[in-house]
Amino acid sequence: MTDHHDALAPVRIGNASGFYGDRFSAMREMLDGGDLDFVTGDYLAELTMLILGRDRLRDPSRGYASTFLRQMRECLALAQERGVRIVANAGGLNPKGLAADLGELAADLGVSVAIAHVDGDDLVDRADELGLGTPLTANAYLGAFGIAAALDAGADIVVTGRITDASLAVGPAVSHFGWGHDDLDALAGAVAAGHVIECGTQATGGNYAFFTEIDDLSRPGFPIAEIAADGSSVITKHPGTGGAVTVGTVTAQLLYEITGPRYLGPDVTTRMDSIALEQVGADRVRISGVRGEAPPDTLKVSLNMLAGFRNEVTMVLTGLDIDAKARLVTEQFESSLTTKPETLTWELSRTDRADGATEAQSSALLRVIGKSPDADVVGRHFSAAAVELALASYPGFTMTTPPGKGSPYGVFEPGYVAADAVTHRVTLPDGSVTLIEPSPLRGPSTPDAPETPSPARDWGPTTPAPLGLIAGARSGDKGGSANIGVWVRDPEHYAWLEETLTVDELRRLLPETEHLRVARYRLPNLLAVNFVIEEILGRGVADNVRFDPQGKGLGEWLRARVVDIPDRFEVI
Repeated sequence: MTDHHDALAPVRIGNASGFYGDRFSAMREMLDGGDLDFVTGDYLAELTMLILGRDRLRDPSRGYASTFLRQMRECLALAQERGVRIVANAGGLNPKGLAADLGELAADLGVSVAIAHVDGDDLVDRADELGLGTPLTANAYLGAFGIAAALDAGADIVVTGRITDASLAVGPAVSHFGWGHDDLDALAGAVAAGHVIECGTQATGGNYAFFTEIDDLSRPGFPIAEIAADGSSVITKHPGTGGAVTVGTVTAQLLYEITGPRYLGPDVTTRMDSIALEQVGADRVRISGVRGEAPPDTLKVSLNMLAGFRNEVTMVLTGLDIDAKARLVTEQFESSLTTKPETLTWELSRTDRADGATEAQSSALLRVIGKSPDADVVGRHFSAAAVELALASYPGFTMTTPPGKGSPYGVFEPGYVAADAVTHRVTLPDGSVTLIEPSPLRGPSTPDAPETPSPARDWGPTTPAPLGLIAGARSGDKGGSANIGVWVRDPEHYAWLEETLTVDELRRLLPETEHLRVARYRLPNLLAVNFVIEEILGRGVADNVRFDPQGKGLGEWLRARVVDIPDRFEVI
């Protein structure tokens, strides 16, 4: 095994961005807030790659997250002064261009800085050859060893394209401790830490089911991972910042956008069912015991395609006869269209209530979405068709927005290619290029075993109550699928949850999932079960017309549903 350099102190890695559009001031807050070795920034999501792809179509010199460049104008000198190195995937589709612009910025600021960039993930020019079709963007998820090579060569800033989010933290740890591909447990531990901090303040109380228990959420601090030589870590935040780091907030983030016990990555397969969490101080949670297995022999590829154009209109229906009003305007609108879009979707949201005390409380929303490969079919005349009904339709006709023209939309699909078919390339600060070989341990991935349901026992008297009185949940999108991780905070509650919240029960509680494929996975170490609901989001957020296109509220919907909770449980 590789020498772990056990004498080295833990490496302190703070994350300052969870998505393209996150708090701009977070970079300075992390640099000012206390000692760090690295600051990372995650700017990429599946939708972001589509946005950057459209940017690149308009201007080939773009394609990266410009926010990062503006943050560096403000913070580059401070980072150098503090001796903090920066790793960010803000390069998007153009890491080389971002690195060049960073160099010009540093020269303008009079700051001497060594810049490296990682690319090779962009497969769009080879997509057809690799069996991926003809997408707008095609980017393989690279691992951490390219980042480590850049840091080993003295880089102060490393910008990358599409890498796995956790690699932002794993790369600095690999460089700091000198891990090799065979240090699977250490790599897996760093992946767990990276997964916790990658989404910024979601680890410190943001989007947290039990948010009312946190004293100050006005401005949550961004998270820090203190990663040790064996891959264990402590998740924390700068002193005096808002939010909280608890076993609960860390559990919630560990469950975010995962599938089963095996979390596949390009460097290691992380066993999520091996993670142990412990509160070891105020705003300090230790992650330990993480086991790693060999990585798969394929890399996931993010594919985005332009699918056509869409337009939508939302009408407000107030008072009595809501269903009849909706039927009337639906018939009128569809009959008035000279050319009907290839896809026409109606959605009536019954936000109204009987005898509402305000007009808003007495109103429902009727949304119509049209999609077509032809921009003219869903152009301004599409929404104008609704406006023309204003004096001829249901009583109280009004709309939420004026008519507008259609806009392009895309679809996301995952693809897979052999790991050795991708050139993982690092341009070092001196301009030389080094290539990163895939893990020599890679091999066929082991599928997670199907569950064997546990027999339900008699829990005694029960009382109907919302599930969320004892269970937290975190949900999110993975392409067209969504996951809902559900956890409790008492082992007895978990035994009940594991027996009670079956796939059939989930379908009963969330009728939208009734005809979809749903898988459930146990994570008893986290007192959690995780559901993966396939195709609930169609072909990804940019294509989806669902009320909640990214599935972010699915978990809260589930928590609000009423189940029979044993009276013996102490509820919140």
